[in-house]
Amino acid sequence: MAKTLLRSGDLDDFQAVGGGGQAVFDSALQIREALRLRKQQALVDCLAIPQVNDEGDRVDWYSPVEGRSVSWKAADEEARFKALRYLESTLDSAAALSRKCMQSPKTAQQLFGSLLEKALQFPGENHVFLVDGKPVITFWGFVNLNESAREDVLECLRQQEEEEPVIILPPEPEEEETAVAVTFSQADEPLLTPAPEIKPQPAPVPPVQNVAPEPVPAPAPASAPTPMPMPMPVAKKRRRYGLWALPVAAAVAIAVAAPFVLNQQTTQTPTPAPAMPQPAPVAIAPKPIQAAPMLAASLPLHQAEVRAEVRAEEKVPEPREVKEPVVINAIPKDALVMDALQVKIGSTRFLNGNWRVALDVKDPETGKAPAVRFQIQNNKGTARIVHGKNITCRADLYSGLHGTGELMIKSRGNARCSDGSRYPMPEISCKASTNDVAECNARFDAKTTVPVTFRKTGD
Repeated sequence: MAKTLLRSGDLDDFQAVGGGGQAVFDSALQIREALRLRKQQALVDCLAIPQVNDEGDRVDWYSPVEGRSVSWKAADEEARFKALRYLESTLDSAAALSRKCMQSPKTAQQLFGSLLEKALQFPGENHVFLVDGKPVITFWGFVNLNESAREDVLECLRQQEEEEPVIILPPEPEEEETAVAVTFSQADEPLLTPAPEIKPQPAPVPPVQNVAPEPVPAPAPASAPTPMPMPMPVAKKRRRYGLWALPVAAAVAIAVAAPFVLNQQTTQTPTPAPAMPQPAPVAIAPKPIQAAPMLAASLPLHQAEVRAEVRAEEKVPEPREVKEPVVINAIPKDALVMDALQVKIGSTRFLNGNWRVALDVKDPETGKAPAVRFQIQNNKGTARIVHGKNITCRADLYSGLHGTGELMIKSRGNARCSDGSRYPMPEISCKASTNDVAECNARFDAKTTVPVTFRKTGD
């Protein structure tokens, strides 16, 4: 019975992972068979079966088990919870098997362990399906472009439940409840009765006593009129005024007292004193300044002359330092130049074209460096390697810029050669050096890094 097709996609849309210098996808069928022989059927059923088309650029993923398939997002919460626990236990057994194989003295076992360590990597939750309730992973051995393998493989499947914010309402102020009895006859009356108006009480009037009248003063002469006395305020009942009454009362008092004050000033103006004769001005000649005998002997006696000397304020300009001309090194012909403006905006148009790539490695059979050609256009391209006795190998390439301005050129696994072998493809990184000329290195593994030179060709 035909298996269920779960997902299809282009290999150029993802990045292959691997170990020991080999991609997981290149040995996908062998990995599934090795797991079956080791009686790891639960792990085998979690890995979809890949089938590549004739062109080698597109792959279909089929379910290894029969049943109704549902995408991870379309499954209910309970089914996802059970599937996640199933994957966690399966992943733990795979990690234990990987560590055991990597500790083996056999090279084949070590290679299988390193590949199994990265085999369960997958791009995201859109690549996991539930077939008859069991999880099946497609595009295993791949991650998204410009991403590295996740430490927690199942991180994208775990639901991050956000905690709901707890809103604490402030306690309502306790109001003193007063029981007010309201009858039907008082229904139309307001509940709050106005406060009774407190009338100010008049000030007590002192009793009248028999006091002898004071003598009336004699009238003043007509020449010096006496200022009229200020009328005494009559005591009135106390009234409560607001603060606004204070400035009004002050203004009224000033207006009433002003005419009397002015009248006193005009009537009591003093008579001017008789004018005194002013003394005649006397011319006072300055006394001649006599220098001390010792100073006079040392002072110059001849007439001063004006000399054309440089003032202290006028500083003689210092001679400017003559800067040596800047020597600009010539850019090598057909070199890879990382244009600063394109790098700033994240463009790699400077990489488009055909390139001759010189690797500082030698073929073990011929002792010569392999002939490597790159053809790249819009971050995608192919690599052609000729080594040994005219053995031709090809591999797909993709490139991109990091945020630090570093150019990366990678391949999707090893190159496939005409004799059926595989040629390891390095990971190339370039940085702009003097005059923006690319300075590149090729890294085959964690311990092998060699310099690389790019030269543009017309072929």
